[in-house]
Amino acid sequence: MPKLKDQPQLADFQRYVLALEEERGFAEQTVIDKCLLLGEEVGELFKAVRKTEGLLVDSNSRFNEIGDELTDIFIYICAIANRKGIDLEKAFRAKEEKNKQRTWETI
Repeated sequence: MPKLKDQPQLADFQRYVLALEEERGFAEQTVIDKCLLLGEEVGELFKAVRKTEGLLVDSNSRFNEIGDELTDIFIYICAIANRKGIDLEKAFRAKEEKNKQRTWETI
């Protein structure tokens, strides 16, 4: 079973997801598979938010905690990044540099 070190860096999470996918038999799933699964998890997050916000929900739907759904989403994001050879920390930092140059205003 893979182990995540204490106080992990983002790269540690990516390595952990890589190892857990190998262990659990998900390593052969494609980027498309992971994107579709990510979409399902986003939908589950929305359901969980609707429930916690007191909005009407289908009583037959299954609901998890928001934190659980966010974690599932994070795992899929790491898995997609791994398959595309993307270092998420580097990508995050580069994108934030671009965002700093943008102008934000209310329309």
